[in-house]
Amino acid sequence: MPKGFKRSCFSVIVTALLFAGGSEAMAQGPTKGASGLPLPRFVSLKSARVNLRIGPSTDYATSWMYTRAGLPVEIIQEYDNWRRIRDSDGTEGWVNQTLLSGERTALAAPWMKGKGDTVFVNVRQDAQTNASVVAKLQPGVLIKVLECNGTWCRIDVAGTKGWVTQTEIWGAYPGEAFK
Repeated sequence: MPKGFKRSCFSVIVTALLFAGGSEAMAQGPTKGASGLPLPRFVSLKSARVNLRIGPSTDYATSWMYTRAGLPVEIIQEYDNWRRIRDSDGTEGWVNQTLLSGERTALAAPWMKGKGDTVFVNVRQDAQTNASVVAKLQPGVLIKVLECNGTWCRIDVAGTKGWVTQTEIWGAYPGEAFK
């Protein structure tokens, strides 16, 4: 299915929700799902093979298969043991909760993929813009997020630890803080 088609469908759904009063729910901020956990929230894929389904049951068709454990996804809805997720491309569907992990991961600026060989996300020694750079990440690199303070996130990439600005990753909300 072409990427543009998915985004077009997503835009139509968002527009429909806005006209149906969804904007009020969005303005109120995070809500709690049936699990008692906040919605939306970021998690990661636990398995290297995860079927994305069009509905919350194995009776529904598979629309996509993820083949990499650890990818960050956003849970946007819950139904029984099923979670409606969204990936960094905006693709949405349902997965069983047993295939998801609470471990926080992120992608380095996936929106910058294909923008050239000189585009990087700087990993810094400390959570400061003038701190020394300890690594440069290409857009789309998978990283483990250790903590975020609302502006910076401490990360680990293949044993190299450092800090990236929260606005340069997909896997943490703006202003979100956690350890």
